[in-house]
Amino acid sequence: MVDPANTVGIPVNPTPLLKDELDIVIPTIRNLDFLEMWRPFLQPYHLIIVQDGDPTKKIHVPEGYDYELYNRNDINRILGPKASCISFKDSACRCFGYMVSKKKYIFTIDDDCFVAKDPAGKAVNALEQHIKNLLCPSTPLFFNTLYDPYREGADFVRGYPFSLREGVTTAVSHGLWLNIPDYDAPTQLVKPKERNTRYVDAVMTIPKGTLFPMCGMNLAFDRDLIGPAMYFGLMGDGQPIGRYDDMWAGWCIKVICDHLGLGVKTGLPYIYHSKASNPFVNLKKEYKGIFWQEEIIPFFQNAKLSKEATTVQQCYIELSKMVKEKLSSLDPYFDKLADAMVTWIEAWDELNPPAAAAANGKA
Repeated sequence: MVDPANTVGIPVNPTPLLKDELDIVIPTIRNLDFLEMWRPFLQPYHLIIVQDGDPTKKIHVPEGYDYELYNRNDINRILGPKASCISFKDSACRCFGYMVSKKKYIFTIDDDCFVAKDPAGKAVNALEQHIKNLLCPSTPLFFNTLYDPYREGADFVRGYPFSLREGVTTAVSHGLWLNIPDYDAPTQLVKPKERNTRYVDAVMTIPKGTLFPMCGMNLAFDRDLIGPAMYFGLMGDGQPIGRYDDMWAGWCIKVICDHLGLGVKTGLPYIYHSKASNPFVNLKKEYKGIFWQEEIIPFFQNAKLSKEATTVQQCYIELSKMVKEKLSSLDPYFDKLADAMVTWIEAWDELNPPAAAAANGKA
């Protein structure tokens, strides 16, 4: 068995990395008591909480945290008709937090994720590790068999081209989970008691041209570099699919990162995932996605963006057109999703005008 860390007695970090440059985005339908465990590591940062479901329900946030809380009424008020692109009754609502943030970096975590322990029993500061991942280069063009060559105690192996050792800028840091694995419903059903107890002390760059199943429960990214593409799709209430929101964003951002020469890392940090969701409920949400992904993934594997697409927004609009052209025949839902992708970009640009970004040094 693996247990979460005990953080009682650990002082709040007096010198947190990137304190004024990073927001923490949390989607939730419940009180955020889990933040008590995270206090030593997360309290210095600003939280953006996106309340899903009933907007009249009062959400309790532990004292001492600096936060903004948005519910569905706020989303409708701020985005107006464009609010239709934000999912309802689905954790995909978190991407509204990405849109309203004004910080360079985002860390997003689910409310059933606790602090993990490393093999020595030390509490893992997941946010600190994500920041380290984002602040050092990635190596998507050539695989280093010692994984991340920029970590202490590692380097480039013999035969690694010197011309590629500078690496590329890292846009996304994808963390992992101890205890409850991130399985789909069929795997949950056949392995109901399986728990992940393996802590692999490694970070690696996902190679160029390779997709991956992105999980949104322990994720950080450079909002300036890839934020407009970090759209978690149109899922949940009123849609024929759920639980593919982070997958959709992961496929999109990987195609765009490959095109723009940006890196995606996966591995450390770990969090402790405390609660397994109901596999029968999950199957109802996932079952169309399980069939659709067999065509969606080859679509993304073959997606080629034009040389004219030099910004994330331009890349994302091109992808939306491809979705409409190639996937609408799979199901009318994809025509709706393609339109939502365009609406998302329009809403993003309204809240994040390019001129304002340039004035803040974010162009």
